[in-house]
Amino acid sequence: MFPGTFAATTPDKPAVIRPATGESITYAQLDERSTRAAHYLRGLGLVPGDHLAVVATNDIKVLEVYWGALRSGLYITAVNHHLTADEVNYILDDCGAKVLFASADCAAAVSKSDEVAGIDHRVAWGGPIPGFEDYDQVMASASNAPLTDQPRGVDMLYSSGTTGRPKGIKLELPGMQIGEEPDRFTAIFAPLYGFDADTVYLSPAPLYHAAPLRYCGMVNSVGGTLVMMDHFDAEQALALIDEYRVTHSQWVPTMFIRMLKLPKDIRYKYDVSSMKCAIHAAAPCPAEVKRQMIEWWGPVIQEYYASTESAGATFISAAEALERPGSVGRSAMGPIRICGDDGAELPVGETGTIYFEREEMPFAYHNDPGKTAAAQHPEHANWATTGDVGYLDDDGYLYLTDRKSFMIISGGVNIYPQEAENVLIGHPAVYDVGVIGVPDEELGEQVKACVQLEPGFEASDELAAELIDFTRERLAHYKAPKSVDFVDDLPRTPTGKLVKGKLRTRYW
Repeated sequence: MFPGTFAATTPDKPAVIRPATGESITYAQLDERSTRAAHYLRGLGLVPGDHLAVVATNDIKVLEVYWGALRSGLYITAVNHHLTADEVNYILDDCGAKVLFASADCAAAVSKSDEVAGIDHRVAWGGPIPGFEDYDQVMASASNAPLTDQPRGVDMLYSSGTTGRPKGIKLELPGMQIGEEPDRFTAIFAPLYGFDADTVYLSPAPLYHAAPLRYCGMVNSVGGTLVMMDHFDAEQALALIDEYRVTHSQWVPTMFIRMLKLPKDIRYKYDVSSMKCAIHAAAPCPAEVKRQMIEWWGPVIQEYYASTESAGATFISAAEALERPGSVGRSAMGPIRICGDDGAELPVGETGTIYFEREEMPFAYHNDPGKTAAAQHPEHANWATTGDVGYLDDDGYLYLTDRKSFMIISGGVNIYPQEAENVLIGHPAVYDVGVIGVPDEELGEQVKACVQLEPGFEASDELAAELIDFTRERLAHYKAPKSVDFVDDLPRTPTGKLVKGKLRTRYW
């Protein structure tokens, strides 16, 4: 199903609500506007398999363009609007975009887009951008006649680029008409988490990331209502759950932490009892944070571990998480293989690179066969990895240790900083924390914690020593930081991922 299905059955039902501006769009309107977008794109000569790109803040028009592309067999690339103009141009050129849509508040990010040779048409909303056509005028002149041919398109998104150039993740086109059967994402996640026409889904994250974009698309695919935040704010998120009686939501652990650190009188001011399913993903969640969220919201907290690449996925319920603290669950997409640096499979309990065994390699990195090959096991081409590290227990539950690229090697010993981060975030003085390896003449690297303090706490040598001791009481001493730096803020993406490359450059 897709928005057109519900334009016929529930035309006046809100498909998307944007509380920040008071805007909303019904299913009839979303169907008509995405039809116009599809006619516009086809009129430019785009055919199935071609690409378009969007550089925008969260806006209802992103969903109009998204569905216009998906109803035309196109690849759509949503680009991080926080990137510089040169970084944006790299993605626009690499994905082969022929049309670019942008919001006026992202003008700086697309200011050099005229230098990308393949882009013949550029369209803007929310105000003028030099060299861009006006979105409302373009759509008003496009036909709204029903589409007789609607080949299903897909997104082609890029990795966050926290450890290098972003990589385009290209999935195969489904080869079917839209509405014939659910897309692969909806087919898995809608029945798993109970998404249906009664769903009211709160999306607090930017649409240029994979999970937010795909979950928003899924809500429209099943006829639910999407409540889209412009950006995450801890108290506002709770207020929206209360106001709209939100049933489903998706978060990253940093958002949980921000909500838990609100004063209790603020936290319990809002009614969150409507929530049936609160999903979290994107980064490992400290076990204590998850326990506190389950105590607060009840057994509605669900976690999955996956990636933009769709290499594989694991799932874990609230009950399982309490029984197995720190686990991200068991695989639902083929066996998990844990392998050493030499490719040899490791026994239960030993830490190594996580591979998902699939029938065939599920993805390719666009224009980069070398990176695609590096994501495959050296001996098993159908074993896929995204570079994460972890281990399995006797029952097949997976535990994430960290990304391999974040590993610290100190005196020949491998240290995964996520372990210390999970401990330190539980200290009452710590608002945010990043643990990295810094140069050490004798050991090669030593462990350093960069800590942003909660209001009311002051940096001091005594507090630094307290934080180190706090970690040593809970982890092996070699995993604890040898030093602590107090910082004003930490470089995080809008979805909460710590950009450790930027943090490391302060020291290397």
